[in-house]
Amino acid sequence: MEKIKSKDYLQVTFSKRRNGLFKKASELCTLCGAETAIVLYSPAGKAFSFGHPCVESTMDKFLATASLIEIGKSSLGVHSFPDYHRNIGINKLNRHINELVNQLEAEKKYGESFTQMEMANKDQFLWNKPIKNLEFHELEQLRVSMEELKIKMVNRTEGLKRASMLSSSIDINQVGRTEDEGVQ
Repeated sequence: MEKIKSKDYLQVTFSKRRNGLFKKASELCTLCGAETAIVLYSPAGKAFSFGHPCVESTMDKFLATASLIEIGKSSLGVHSFPDYHRNIGINKLNRHINELVNQLEAEKKYGESFTQMEMANKDQFLWNKPIKNLEFHELEQLRVSMEELKIKMVNRTEGLKRASMLSSSIDINQVGRTEDEGVQ
């Protein structure tokens, strides 16, 4: 055997062989229940991959096992590799569950404190109470508060109108000066 010299034939042969290789890997997965991952690079440098159940999970499992083999070689194989790998995953999941439980408890406490603050403040403001439940002096206080609010809103609106008119007149005056300066 020798390498094909023609680029066209090389590409066609690569495509056919790639499909055959992927088909064989698929059959291996189906018949034996094996997990496989294949990564190929074409002569043009384009990557092709096949994996069952998927390339990423199979490669992660392979890399984790490879690192465990290195750990096992250095520690003379104290743990069996599949059990060690499974225990690492279980420990990660347990930590994640504990973090989620802690977050849930913190949110519940926050919700309870917020509800308590809301209940304490609810009675403090007259506008939070139904009007039917207010006594005469409370109704009078509410009327005075609303009149004060109305006056403040009118004053604020007038102030904003004046500021708007003032800024627009300044802009017009500046434009006029700029045109006059250009004429001189």
